[in-house]
Amino acid sequence: MEHQNLDQAIQEIVELHASLAPQIEPRLRDFQRAWEEGDDEGVFRELVFCLLTPQSRARSCWAAVESLTCQGLVMEGRPEEIHPLLKGVRFKYRKSEYVCLARETFSRDGKLAIKAVISSLGDPAGVRDWLVTNVFGMGYKEASHFLRNVGMGRDLSILDRHILKNLVRLQVIDEIPSSLTRKTYLGIEERMREFAARIGVPLDHLDLVLWYRQAGEIFK
Repeated sequence: MEHQNLDQAIQEIVELHASLAPQIEPRLRDFQRAWEEGDDEGVFRELVFCLLTPQSRARSCWAAVESLTCQGLVMEGRPEEIHPLLKGVRFKYRKSEYVCLARETFSRDGKLAIKAVISSLGDPAGVRDWLVTNVFGMGYKEASHFLRNVGMGRDLSILDRHILKNLVRLQVIDEIPSSLTRKTYLGIEERMREFAARIGVPLDHLDLVLWYRQAGEIFK
């Protein structure tokens, strides 16, 4: 991209952020309330949502979570009960198992205790590392997404295909990597963090702006 075109692309992001900021801040406060006012089941639903999202549309994944909730299967369902409700979710058989394994991971003395477990793990970066290591089906993107959705991800990036495509366009990175190892993920996240500071847009805002640019909405 020529220098002039790059400047135009950056200016477009800055202007888009200015127009979206009145929507972004309330949305980020909603995420914060999901943790502060939500119970363990509510927080676990956000984790389930993020486990479902790889290679699937966010709207379809949240609709699946709502269906599971209505049937009482978030807390009690077995994989064979869960997967029929994962409409529009790719790899639904595997992901239904991930949901059940995650429920076990966050249970203490037979009760779901996800808030207590996460609260014991330190800062958001440390929590993210723990989630990636201990929750089947959760990589850095999904763990970052979950933490953002419960108000803990203000300094974390959700490096999905929408964000990576835009980072190439803005010359933050040269190309979309073939795989996202921990080192690669954290390296791109740091470059995105530096870019956000340079253009004067908070990192958590930039994430939602770039998502909006591709998806046309601010969702989850």
